[in-house]
Amino acid sequence: MPVPSPDALPDAIAEGLAERAAELRATLNHHAHLYYVLDAPTLPDAEYDRLFQALQALEAAHPGLRTPDSPTQRVGGRVLDGFTPVRHALPMLSIRTETDTTAAGAQAFDARVRRELALPDDAPPVQYAVELKFDGLAINLRYEQGVLVQAATRGDGETGEDVTQNIRTIGQIPLRLTGCEAPVLEVRGEVYMRRDDFERLNERQREKGGKTFINPRNTAAGAIRQLDPAGLADKRLSFFAYGLGEVQGWNVPATHSGVLDALAALGLPVCAERAVVAGADGLVAFHQRVAALRDALPFDIDGVVYKVNDRVLQERLGFVTREPRWAVAHKYPAQEQMTRLLDIDIQVGRTGKLTPVAKLEPVFVGGTTVSNATLHNEDEARRKDVRIGDTVIVRRAGDVIPEVVGVVLEKRPADAGEPFDLYQRLQGACPVCGSAILREEGEADWRCSGGLYCPAQRKQALLHFAGRRMMDIEGLGDKLVDQLVDAGIIRTLPELYRLGLTRLAALDRMGEKSATNLVAALEKSKRTTLARFLFSLGIRHVGEATAKDLARHFGRLDAVMDATVEQLLEVRDVGPIVAQSIRTFFEQPHNREVVEQLRAAGVTWEEHDGAVADASPRPLAGKTLVLTGTLPTLSREEAKALIEAAGGKVSGSVSKKTHWVVAGEEAGSKLDKARELGVAVLDEAGLQALLAGGV
Repeated sequence: MPVPSPDALPDAIAEGLAERAAELRATLNHHAHLYYVLDAPTLPDAEYDRLFQALQALEAAHPGLRTPDSPTQRVGGRVLDGFTPVRHALPMLSIRTETDTTAAGAQAFDARVRRELALPDDAPPVQYAVELKFDGLAINLRYEQGVLVQAATRGDGETGEDVTQNIRTIGQIPLRLTGCEAPVLEVRGEVYMRRDDFERLNERQREKGGKTFINPRNTAAGAIRQLDPAGLADKRLSFFAYGLGEVQGWNVPATHSGVLDALAALGLPVCAERAVVAGADGLVAFHQRVAALRDALPFDIDGVVYKVNDRVLQERLGFVTREPRWAVAHKYPAQEQMTRLLDIDIQVGRTGKLTPVAKLEPVFVGGTTVSNATLHNEDEARRKDVRIGDTVIVRRAGDVIPEVVGVVLEKRPADAGEPFDLYQRLQGACPVCGSAILREEGEADWRCSGGLYCPAQRKQALLHFAGRRMMDIEGLGDKLVDQLVDAGIIRTLPELYRLGLTRLAALDRMGEKSATNLVAALEKSKRTTLARFLFSLGIRHVGEATAKDLARHFGRLDAVMDATVEQLLEVRDVGPIVAQSIRTFFEQPHNREVVEQLRAAGVTWEEHDGAVADASPRPLAGKTLVLTGTLPTLSREEAKALIEAAGGKVSGSVSKKTHWVVAGEEAGSKLDKARELGVAVLDEAGLQALLAGGV
């Protein structure tokens, strides 16, 4: 049976539905503006989703309520066959570029403006609106009666392409302007991609073995011109407004800075990094200030833009060869350059990750001389087909590590090296400590297996070893570890237990009291548990829960160290990857040596026969519990330890697979979820009864 439209319903009902839809649209658009433009969200994501779904359901039931400014229209529509040409009502002209990156570039522009305006030498300085030159794709947004009806690319300036469907997916672009009913208001601006969004996108691509993108600008431009808007969701594009196109029925402010203020008041994102300055000195100061700020910006720029602020003076200055005389772009040094790849080194990170690093013929890029650039990993280097001797494109933007983004294949020499093979290059051994290198199935990175022994991983190994849930050495933090390692005082974990009071007290910001406390903490840490000790070793994939399972199953350290992969697979929740990781760790002679030295230093724990321990009562074996709220006598850690000792598993979320939820005071959403799913809820007394096997 067809759903009746609002027109077919009784007036009161139809009016109520329309009011509800309008209320939902207004609320959702308001909160989208707070989230995307002002970066000041006030509504939880779950509540926004609930309101969005309510509007979706209402529009699905009554399609006549769906409007072009509805937030539901941001969701990707149909796949396009191609883009329709759009003739711009006012041409989208480019502005002249000043390539002299020194102060002379700004001074020359000011001199031209004063000359064209015939200003005498003693006339007051010209007022300029100054802003950033974004590195993205120019877009024209056409609003009619305040509603977005069309978005088009610049194209050749006269004719662009209709990309409305794709532009709707950008959360920062309002589908309806705030307080604007003008018949026509065209807003011009830049679609761009933030650096952090670009890095996250490439990291996701690397994880799944996909193609990585060269730079944010090309990625944003390519995304806007893809025919399936559904693919734009993971690109996370952004937008800044910076000017006007055709205007009908809207009072245009008298200055360019006023225009930008007015656009911001309409709900459009306008970059805050802008100003009004006086004369050439003001232009030079802005150019220099932004140059110093450039690396800290969350997006790429390739210069700044100067515009005569007074729109009357803009009209007097006019245009020359389709470029405005009243504006100029003042560039900065390029962030991409070509250079030659001399060699590929392998660096070992704090966690053992092996990263290929391109050794380059020094090149000035992004404001500094670069001689090293990351290749990320072996797969990335092979995808780009980077070979020693190649001419490569190097990119440095912001505080991002310089990277090789591509190869100029037509410049490849006849004697270029072979495709990069990290394992073969290193002969299977860590270049720092000689330990075996490993790459697990499905992973992009090779890693050194000598975590306890490898000097490159020394600081990370020490910090992990001293952690609260590992050996719990209070006072051994980042800064102290840096001092101990950098000064050569500590080279291996066992040397921690040979630290003397005098040596420690002499370190920067240490003193006798802090040194005494640390020595006491080290002595206290010697008495631990097998589970904590196993966790402290930093074996890849062995977290706190797995360490407890290993200790419970084997009972003795030697039994864990000598266990075969098959024996390790008998431990609860230990699969092939974890079992192989443990086996590889203890196969390294230097890892076993470190363990023996720690035992010799006095680190001890109670041991038992694992088979006997496993045979002891485990009333919660195979059961999953969730803890929420504050229990009367047990801390969260104590309750978790008791549950795990009884064979149970503690989960962080409630599901149909949860057996019990243990709730204390101020229990939150987990308790609500348990009731919703019909999961049994216990208090602390109920938990104690479970542990005693009485429930």
